[in-house]
Amino acid sequence: MTAEAEENHELFEHFRFTSDPGQATLRVDKFLINKLENTSRSRIQAAANAGNILANNSPVKPNYRVKPGDVVSVVLPHPPRKIELIPENIPLQIVHEDDEVIVVNKPSGLVVHPGYGNYTGTMVNALMYHLKDNPLFQSGDERPGLVHRIDKNTSGLLVVAKNELALNKLASQFFHKTSRRTYHALVWGDMKDEEGTIHGHIGRNPKNRKQMHVFPDGDQGKEAITHFRVLERLGYVNLVECRLETGRTHQIRVHFQYIGHPLFNDPEYGGNRILRGTTFTKYKQFVQNCFDLLPGQALHAKTLGFIHPGSGKEMLFEAPLPEGLSNVLDKWRTYIQGRREE
Repeated sequence: MTAEAEENHELFEHFRFTSDPGQATLRVDKFLINKLENTSRSRIQAAANAGNILANNSPVKPNYRVKPGDVVSVVLPHPPRKIELIPENIPLQIVHEDDEVIVVNKPSGLVVHPGYGNYTGTMVNALMYHLKDNPLFQSGDERPGLVHRIDKNTSGLLVVAKNELALNKLASQFFHKTSRRTYHALVWGDMKDEEGTIHGHIGRNPKNRKQMHVFPDGDQGKEAITHFRVLERLGYVNLVECRLETGRTHQIRVHFQYIGHPLFNDPEYGGNRILRGTTFTKYKQFVQNCFDLLPGQALHAKTLGFIHPGSGKEMLFEAPLPEGLSNVLDKWRTYIQGRREE
């Protein structure tokens, strides 16, 4: 038997197995439970019912019998990690909720899920309180229902599953890149082109493990593709819309740093310094006043689209820009208008 596993997204995994020539016919759920650690038969069956288990590139049900030479692949949410999570009464901006999913507009400054140094005060702690009677949020998983996430200081839309089947169906959409996501970002500098695409493999920065890094030759990291178009030119900064073809950690932030246009007020990637403009003291104070309105990088997950895991209908949501970013844009508009009138 040969097997390979790769982490295509931080919140779910892809496994691929080729059965031995001498493999006795065996139900696919039993076949997989012998291959996957820390995975229950019910999780495997939920994956199969969501169409996430393929035999020879065709979806199969849990009772499919694996034959010699079959190639079996599966997309699974990460296995639960048994840590104690505390439900917390933290307000949530709920955009939509039904029996299958909940869509949340996350404010900047809120961590999505617990991790090292952040075991309380996260969006997951808030969801555990809001969904305290939901079995999925009593499982001990530190990332219950999550199929994607956004950075602490990025605001905007997230969809969270409310049961195992919905979780698997949504995971399949994010894995196969059929979900739709656009972001608005304020970047330093005047972009040369009205629209374009940024290519560059992304991996951990070998000199700073807290940062990501673009490897242009593709010899390290994972493929990352960001499409952009300029929405508004504000002199020394531009408002751009970004569409992700891949979902790598810090993708938009590190891609725009790579092309010389870091996100405004991004401390990890150099955007919290004055990178364009004049040397006048008045201008420096203006930029600092803008920085003070933002907790971090000027990035907002504005739209989110997916196929509803229950109804099969296409859902599309949009979140307005948060107050801080909206105020910063107004300040830049006023500043640029003032310069034009001088």
